[in-house]
Amino acid sequence: MSRPLVLILGAGANVGAAVAHRFSQDGYQVAISARRIADGISPEGYITIQADLSEKTAVPHIFAKVKSAAGIPSVVIYNAATFTPPPPNAPLSLSPEALDRDIWVNTHSAIIAADCAVKGFEQLPETAKKTFIYTGNWLNTTISASSALLTLGVGKAASAYWVGSADQAYSQKGYRFYYADQRTPEGTAMRTGVDGKAHAEFFKQLADRQDPSVPWLATFVTGKGYIDFSK
Repeated sequence: MSRPLVLILGAGANVGAAVAHRFSQDGYQVAISARRIADGISPEGYITIQADLSEKTAVPHIFAKVKSAAGIPSVVIYNAATFTPPPPNAPLSLSPEALDRDIWVNTHSAIIAADCAVKGFEQLPETAKKTFIYTGNWLNTTISASSALLTLGVGKAASAYWVGSADQAYSQKGYRFYYADQRTPEGTAMRTGVDGKAHAEFFKQLADRQDPSVPWLATFVTGKGYIDFSK
């Protein structure tokens, strides 16, 4: 029997690396994409795909390469993010090029990845646990005091909406979509100290369906897992 496959888009040194390691430890074949890696196989045995997610054709290209090399992922994790600080005291004065690039990475490419994931899920056995996880943060619910995060906040807020909509649309088929947001134990934003290992453990719990009642807005705390901070 072939190993399950996880695809991590935007596999950086913190969350991406920890998530790849955690899934690999549990028997998954791992495929990662990032701008600063070469196509090939990493020392850890991961399939590596060089890609810039601001490019309009990047995501379909990644999925095609993964399918050719290893098959169809049952777990897809979108971990990419970017922002361009606007000029001081002029938060709306971003160039159209910067705005387009940031929103494309933070939202558009993620939607395309989700669509590619769904098309793959439809080809997998019914027994496979099909999961899409978007690495979120608090900006879908809170306006940052810093205007530097404008395009990141716009992207996260927009993506939270489509993730929730996708989970509503596809959960009856057994496909789950999550906007995963690490919080402090008090429920406030993780402005510093984002914990890659905590993300990895929680993402694995979501993929395993350890608690099927976790909603699409999956706020979590290190060492505790899902906590509902909406009340």
